[in-house]
Amino acid sequence: MADPAPNLFPNVSRKPGLQIWTINNMEMVPVPPQGYGNFFEGDCYLVLYQRSAGGAADIHYWIGGSSSQDEQGAAAILVTQLDESLGGSPVQHRQVQGAESPSFRSYFKNGLIYKKGGVASGFQHVETNCYSVLRLLRVKGRKNVTATEVDVSWNSFNKGDIFLLDMGKNIIQWNGPQSNRREKLKAVLLAQDIRDRERGGRAQINVVEGSDEEDSPELMKTMMAVLGQRTGQMKDAVPDDSRNKAQHQSVKLYHVTDNSGKLVVQEVASQPLTQDLLHSTDCYLVDQGGSSLLVWKGRQASPVERRSALSSAVGFIKAKSYPATTNVEVMSEGAESAIFKHLFQSWRETNQTMGLGSTYSKGRIAKVEQVKFNVMELHARPELAAQQRMVDDASGDIWRIENVELAEVKPSSYGQFYGGDCYLVLYSYRMSSRQHYILYMWQGRHATRDEVTACAFQAVNVDNSLQGAAVQVRVVMGKEPRHFLAIFKGKLILFEGGTGRPGVAPPSTDTRLFQVRGTSELNTKATEVPARASSLNTNDVFLLKTPATSYLWYGKGCSGDERLMGRAMSDVLSKEDKQVVMEDQEPAEFWVALGGKAPYARDKRLQKEVPLHAPRLFECSNQTGRFQMEEVNDFTQTDLDEEDVMLLDTWEEVFLWIGSSANQHETQEAVNSALDYLRTHPAGRDLDTPLISVKQGYEPPTFTGWFNAWDPHKWSVSRGAKGEGAGQEDVGFLCWMLCYDMEKMHLRCSPDSRVVCKSLSVLFVCCQMYLSDVDFENLLGTNRADFLRLPAWRQSDLKKKAGLV
Repeated sequence: MADPAPNLFPNVSRKPGLQIWTINNMEMVPVPPQGYGNFFEGDCYLVLYQRSAGGAADIHYWIGGSSSQDEQGAAAILVTQLDESLGGSPVQHRQVQGAESPSFRSYFKNGLIYKKGGVASGFQHVETNCYSVLRLLRVKGRKNVTATEVDVSWNSFNKGDIFLLDMGKNIIQWNGPQSNRREKLKAVLLAQDIRDRERGGRAQINVVEGSDEEDSPELMKTMMAVLGQRTGQMKDAVPDDSRNKAQHQSVKLYHVTDNSGKLVVQEVASQPLTQDLLHSTDCYLVDQGGSSLLVWKGRQASPVERRSALSSAVGFIKAKSYPATTNVEVMSEGAESAIFKHLFQSWRETNQTMGLGSTYSKGRIAKVEQVKFNVMELHARPELAAQQRMVDDASGDIWRIENVELAEVKPSSYGQFYGGDCYLVLYSYRMSSRQHYILYMWQGRHATRDEVTACAFQAVNVDNSLQGAAVQVRVVMGKEPRHFLAIFKGKLILFEGGTGRPGVAPPSTDTRLFQVRGTSELNTKATEVPARASSLNTNDVFLLKTPATSYLWYGKGCSGDERLMGRAMSDVLSKEDKQVVMEDQEPAEFWVALGGKAPYARDKRLQKEVPLHAPRLFECSNQTGRFQMEEVNDFTQTDLDEEDVMLLDTWEEVFLWIGSSANQHETQEAVNSALDYLRTHPAGRDLDTPLISVKQGYEPPTFTGWFNAWDPHKWSVSRGAKGEGAGQEDVGFLCWMLCYDMEKMHLRCSPDSRVVCKSLSVLFVCCQMYLSDVDFENLLGTNRADFLRLPAWRQSDLKKKAGLV
């Protein structure tokens, strides 16, 4: 294959963001941004996501369930050519309809929509403001939502899923009697997304509860008119995909070579894998037990081996009789994904320091930007330079919602957003001799429901005044996309509460603390956090305003650029002189203003340039009727669901975060799953890795430091809610997490855990609650029921022999 010409892909932008093409007659046809997330089952697609200008990128090729072999072959060829045109650094991914990876799904926050047919048949991805629509979508998923177009008939319904009957100007959401709260919420968001993107915000959304259809007689009458009369019993719930991709126990490494004139795949090693098995002159394939394949291309591997990497993986899938839905990732040496590194016992980056040496510059784990580039930014990209530097003056208007109406914000207050308000931000720019608009709907964390509703209503009015030309973007406080940050040129300030309305006194507080994050005018914002020492983070700059003076606090982990932006932001927040305070050199008055010293996120591990292994968050839930773990990509504090248990793996520690409404079965299964997670980890993890239980509202700095802009009072947990102090059940669970070693079948109390386990009764209660029946019998030599029938002296004797005393 000849090297591609420089202009082979002239329409591919090198700027950050998302780009999607459908494959039609061996050519890449761009999909308009309004159509992102819509996929025709009869087509194949290329999806390019670039994290930064000229930096890391991912290329996905998506295979529709009804696509032809020719289309699939064309997509495989084009993805290889596109990779070469981008220098060979992007990670290539093979995605199959219905089995997409979490990273792919994370690009489409409101879910994926599978449509029947294909572009070659004359279908279009999105016809804006077109109301001649009649379709039925089956919605599945709690975090990663998919909507599949099914026959418009009652025969398509079942009791467990949610269905959207889309009739153009009217969308009816029917909730299956066995669907749960999270699924219903996700379906509403998907319906709103369809309304806003495809109908210009002009469609009506109504909801019917399948368990209480009689409460919505008019809506049911409408559904009957479209679907006909319902006959017979409705089908039971269709089980979700039971595959658990969080962990794969069987991992093998294969060597891919063409020394004999044809490609040969030969097994090299099985888990645990070490980095020294990889040589720059060769290509390798890692098989995760058939669930996914990862291909590594050495820098000095032959061109044939590198270009054939993807096709070799597809051939491997067929040779092993693996499912056609098996995901494939292809990466080059030096551009390995976090998932790939997680499969090796240890991983060293080029020029990485050894021993106690640390590099204090970019990319600290606690500093990773969690808000991904919004796809709507593509509309404004022609007016942005390579680093999102705007060439115009960000012309536009800002309104605040007051009494359901729009109130203009004075230019002197631009960039100041209060958590008790909602705002509309209209950004305008010229492209191709036409005026374009982006309308941001910013919702404060403490805004009322009426204000949020009025904000959406007024956004439609503003869009109507612009003849429907505005791109509407919903922005939740703390989740501002990069383009939104760039608009305010380093002067974006988020006040936790209060309002910017004239004549309204600000909240009565003498001391305020602001966390400043960013390295330039294009990515900097200041977020108000509780004025407590526990809010500090060693990786950031903070401004502490008191009635007497203002302090500019520099954490040890912040860079020179961050300090520069922190000083500039401090001048916006306060015109007074600031006293510069370096971490660990604070005057006594500084701590008095914060209410005294307290632990905060200052672990030096959070200051390293790049961690050996990126943190991973998993959701543990049985809301679908079966316990399962699902990975959460680009996580923030809002991803912690109080109805579930979450597992945070930071490699050196594993946290189990327990939501206040998580049920006992989820909690118990999460403990067992955490232990299995370590035992079966492909990298041969240390079974003594600390397992730390964290209850909602009681998160330590070692946990919160992995999240951006953590709000310690988000849930307002009262310690007296269940009585004074922790109950025996709470203490027992903590004992179990700290002390019990499933592998060695005995308790191993550390000094910290002995403080908690003050009495034998509490320690044994923890075992009684969280041991499985099998482990209980193995440990004590009798089953649970027989043990409770024994006299007290006999129970005590058995506990002594088991090492519980």
